[in-house]
Amino acid sequence: MRRALAILMVGCTATEAGWLRGLLEQANLPAGVACVATIEALPDLWQQQTWDLVLAEHRPDFDVSRVLNMLTGLGQDIPLIALVPHLDEDLAERLFAAGAQDVLLKSDTIRLMAAIRGCQRYTGHLQDLCEAQQALERSEAHFRAIASNLPGLVFQFVLEPDGRVFFPYVSESSRSLLGLSPDSLQEQPEAFLQLILAEDVAGYDQSLQDSCEQLSAWNWEGRIRARGDEDTKWISLRATPRRTPRGAVLWDGIMLNITRNKQIELEIARSRAQLEELSAYSQKAKELERTRIAREIHDDIGGTLTAIKCELVPCLDHSSRTPEFYHNKAAAVESLIDMVIDSTRRIALDLRPGVLDCGIVAAVQWQAREFNQRTGIACNVACGSEEIALDGDLAVAIFRVFQEALTNIAKHANASEVQVKLAETDDQIYLQVADNGCGITDTDMEKINSFGIRSMRERCQQLGGWFHIQSGGPLAGAEVQIRIPAGGLSASDQIPELNRIAWE
Repeated sequence: MRRALAILMVGCTATEAGWLRGLLEQANLPAGVACVATIEALPDLWQQQTWDLVLAEHRPDFDVSRVLNMLTGLGQDIPLIALVPHLDEDLAERLFAAGAQDVLLKSDTIRLMAAIRGCQRYTGHLQDLCEAQQALERSEAHFRAIASNLPGLVFQFVLEPDGRVFFPYVSESSRSLLGLSPDSLQEQPEAFLQLILAEDVAGYDQSLQDSCEQLSAWNWEGRIRARGDEDTKWISLRATPRRTPRGAVLWDGIMLNITRNKQIELEIARSRAQLEELSAYSQKAKELERTRIAREIHDDIGGTLTAIKCELVPCLDHSSRTPEFYHNKAAAVESLIDMVIDSTRRIALDLRPGVLDCGIVAAVQWQAREFNQRTGIACNVACGSEEIALDGDLAVAIFRVFQEALTNIAKHANASEVQVKLAETDDQIYLQVADNGCGITDTDMEKINSFGIRSMRERCQQLGGWFHIQSGGPLAGAEVQIRIPAGGLSASDQIPELNRIAWE
């Protein structure tokens, strides 16, 4: 809605202000009219309200030039119409030079109303312009607020027909994402291309050209090295193009830091590859174990049973034998049966040690003694309690991890001493196996054929547990740590202190 004009009459009386109000009412022009008799009263009036038009009557005792000079001194850019009693070209030229918008005969009310209508239109346009400017400022502030809080860099990118490029707009996030300020990127748009790794530049150029030629969405993922940063970042660029009247292509888009997502993708791919390798290795190990067991059953038990049969065959004929003959045969058969029993026990022990039925503590202590007898490496076990109650699957898993850790020490550590800690704390089972050998490096752990470490890690993860291996343990060699919820609970983030467990 248009507001009424605010007109100020200078050097006029209240009667003349009433005369002007009458003319405005007849012309149906909404306006408010105020009058002031002296120039000295003008500064106070400027502070009271905003004026749209000044009317000043030039008389011998009142020079309109003084009003114009005062308006200039006050920094007011308000149109002023000078009313003169008669036309004087020299006077009109002087007033126009001083800044008057128009010089009119006071008696020419038609031209006066036309000038006021022109001022009304100008004021309306100025009001529209101010409202549009305010709306634009609000919109820009809103946009900047959104852009500054987005988790990425908002930008506009232009490709000119001659190949030149520039960034009309870059959000403040360019500092954190690219290491470049918005101003520097706008001044040197080629700086962005310099951040892209050499092996990814071709893909960037191709995606840009495809989007430009087809006016399709510009989608690109690649690596950059931000200014002042040694690490590389993965960024995802998504932008929508449109063609400008000059024939250039303008993209509105956003860049996001997807380094973490890419790292997760690569880790998942690597884990899948390792899992496939471990699965193939496990299948091969199963087949080898089955072959070994079958061979032992065939060669050992089968051979012994065949020998028993051979001993029994002479006893089944109808020949007359002495009691001593049958006594010797029985003794031989008994000895062979003992061999079968020992072989059966040994094979069963390999498949699942019976000592596990006595508890995980007894099983770990037994395996440590077996390891010491087999390798000559001292293996000391410290347990937090004499008995830890676990279900069968969990006990077998912990025992197999312990066996694998000892196997790795025997194969690779070149150690002379092993220390083992086993404890139950806060519904979790903790196992530490440390040696004084040569330790282990990251390269060793990442070897393609390091299936022992992968197997231990997989067993722990399947049970919701945690696995860690490192060099520099208590004995300055390698150290394996696992923690597994005793009742299927999620593993906590903190490792409890195990130093309270004394060594045997």
